[in-house]
Amino acid sequence: MTILLHLNTTVTILNIVLAITVIFLERRNVGVTWAWLMVLLFLPVVGFVLYLIFGQNLSKQKLYKIKRRNREMIAALIENQRRDFRQNHISFNDAAIADYRDMIYMNLTSGFALYSQDNTVDIFTNGNDKFDSLFKDIEQATDSIHLMYYIVENDNLGKKLVETLARKAGEGVQVRFLYDDIGSHKLPKRFCDSIKEAGGYVAAFFPSRIPYLNYRVNYRNHRKLAIIDGKIGYIGGFNVGDEYLGLNRRFGYWRDSHLRITGSAVQQMQAQFLLDWNLASSNQIDGANERSFFPTIEGTGNVGIQIVSSGPNHELEQIKNAFIKMVNSAKESICIQTPYFIPDESLLGALKMAVLSGVEVRMMIPSKPDHKMVYLASFSYLGDLMEEGMKCYLYEKGFLHAKTIVVDGKVASVGTANVDIRSFKLNFEVNAVLYDTATAARLKRIFEEDMQHCTELTYEAYKARSMLQRFKESCTRLLSPIL
Repeated sequence: MTILLHLNTTVTILNIVLAITVIFLERRNVGVTWAWLMVLLFLPVVGFVLYLIFGQNLSKQKLYKIKRRNREMIAALIENQRRDFRQNHISFNDAAIADYRDMIYMNLTSGFALYSQDNTVDIFTNGNDKFDSLFKDIEQATDSIHLMYYIVENDNLGKKLVETLARKAGEGVQVRFLYDDIGSHKLPKRFCDSIKEAGGYVAAFFPSRIPYLNYRVNYRNHRKLAIIDGKIGYIGGFNVGDEYLGLNRRFGYWRDSHLRITGSAVQQMQAQFLLDWNLASSNQIDGANERSFFPTIEGTGNVGIQIVSSGPNHELEQIKNAFIKMVNSAKESICIQTPYFIPDESLLGALKMAVLSGVEVRMMIPSKPDHKMVYLASFSYLGDLMEEGMKCYLYEKGFLHAKTIVVDGKVASVGTANVDIRSFKLNFEVNAVLYDTATAARLKRIFEEDMQHCTELTYEAYKARSMLQRFKESCTRLLSPIL
């Protein structure tokens, strides 16, 4: 008994010291601090081990190394466009977009997201169409193929992609294939060897140096980008696997959103890929090669686009700020599709103000969860907004994985970022912000077509939840900053 008493005292003292350490390290974020203190309270000592793995702050690390001449060139481009906006020298293809001048300027300033409006956009909502188009573009590639995906599965689609990339590499096309090590953890070690044997390159993002132990496990590259010959870009929510073709028995039809873009915005996507590639690969891209990846583009479209990236290496949460700015700009309607809804207080407050201001806010989430704890936390936040008048729809046809926001049928965002704290703070994400009434209207019509496959969750039905369900939601909400 004496030994147990001493052990309990030691653990208690150690836990207090660890808690003080967490408070000191996380002093800038009260929500995250309290979440970790909860973990330490209920999981003494073990909680701190979890904190060491999941709680490190990458914003203090300089991850991306950009050559001086490239950094100076980018800074000059950004400053020139900022000056054009300040002096009202920008002429908008779509007159309605002039109302969003301040939003474009904010993304330009905080996210280094250059604005271009010579783009064309194709929208995909199912995996078969998206991958048919992607494979067609890959087959026609003559110079370079750059692909980045969070999840690559060892199944028919994954094998077909690797085989196609290996064949194109054998034809002399420069092939670079980047995948996230944790997201694609099921891949066999030799899965991509055929690409490398054919002369292509493969890299894993933040790989585990020691099997089953990755101290960067909490920071994942959730981006999905494909850039063909530096002229065609794909961005959105689809990963690589049969599941995303609707062939998974558990989820059935997979509803996602993905874009095919041509025009100057593709160069921004290419730049982001190269940054991630140089961070993950020993096969660095040098200055001579970089020029061939940025061919002269004479865009024939008229869609305005900014490619906004964010990640844990930045204190600024660029994509979240873009979402808040979009919400605050709304005068009539906001349509949101997301598989996970865990906003922080700033975004939650913006959405509440929009609802209270008479803006029609409609939220669509899946009717079935793929991550139970995240889904429970999502429901707790939905209640806050439904109480004020937001309408919520549960998608029944299959699994809804789309990450789309449309405001007033004029501006929209499609990309990889979910509406949750993980996407805002912990993941490397990238979204296309679209400034074009025709494109935004198409996305709004797609949302309304999806409503036909939904059941509306009324506030009355929400309030009728069982006490056990409410308790689970409350518990998971306490941990929402670190889910």
